[in-house]
Amino acid sequence: MGVMKTTLDIQDELLARAKRHARQTGRPLRAVVEEGLRRTLEAAAPVEPYVLPDHSVGETGVRDPLEAYSWQDLRGVIYGEPEVR
Repeated sequence: MGVMKTTLDIQDELLARAKRHARQTGRPLRAVVEEGLRRTLEAAAPVEPYVLPDHSVGETGVRDPLEAYSWQDLRGVIYGEPEVR
């Protein structure tokens, strides 16, 4: 596992508390910061993908009778135009 260097802006009081905690626990500041990041990321709830509710109509497995129509035929059916064949 690699290590990347980065620069962070941290509030003075928060950094002072983190340094104090690191001294008290005998760990480097980096370990305290990494632990905080790990805990925060592990506690974050995973985002569940949205599932579109099934509001289908009709019977499952039954062929849709409108599938046999072209767009022009469907328009005629919708607007009550006489069928031209």
